[in-house]
Amino acid sequence: MVFWVFGYGSLVWNPGFEYDDKMIGYIKNYRRVFDLACIDHRGTPEHPARTCTLEYKEGAICWGAVYCVRGDEEKERLAMAYLENRECEYDQKTTVDFFKDGEIEEPTLSGVIVFTSTPDKESNKYYLGPAPLEDMASQIATAFGPCGNNRDYVFLLEKAMFDIGHEDDLVIELANEVRKVLGITGLGIPKESSNRLTGLPLKPKSPMSPRKLLHLPEAISMDT
Repeated sequence: MVFWVFGYGSLVWNPGFEYDDKMIGYIKNYRRVFDLACIDHRGTPEHPARTCTLEYKEGAICWGAVYCVRGDEEKERLAMAYLENRECEYDQKTTVDFFKDGEIEEPTLSGVIVFTSTPDKESNKYYLGPAPLEDMASQIATAFGPCGNNRDYVFLLEKAMFDIGHEDDLVIELANEVRKVLGITGLGIPKESSNRLTGLPLKPKSPMSPRKLLHLPEAISMDT
């Protein structure tokens, strides 16, 4: 048994589950946007946070980290149950091709799971839609929930993308606007948040052949 899941938000720096392999790379035709509400991690129903989701855009690429869980059915079940609970604001589970740096035509992996959301406010109650940069920054600067402040999420994502060597212009622009709202300088990354990172990063092994991957059925909900 094996499955791979692609992280483009908090999963990049804090997977939070036991995994066997990790690789840095990208998926095609998607870009990261902050159009999704979070009401139980970094925000509340009264004051939702803004977290990132993926928007389909032909020709775009989105960098992140892919994690492998292999073993018996129980190990896979526990990892997926954790992800489904954590990603509870996402209403879609999609399978995509994953590419490592330098690979353009042939994917390293196929059938990689990624949690996304329907960009429709009628069918997806968590979809906020786009907003002016200043409005998003004001919302992010003030929202907080059981897992911490919304601003920490943005600052830690900014740092995580820097650490993997693939900074995201939108994340940087938004983080700088949040700093402007807060009147702070520097990266603004809280020391305590940086110390809470979990997961078991391992050196990547030889990638598994896409033909050996198991395509899981479409799921129901999630959040990154």
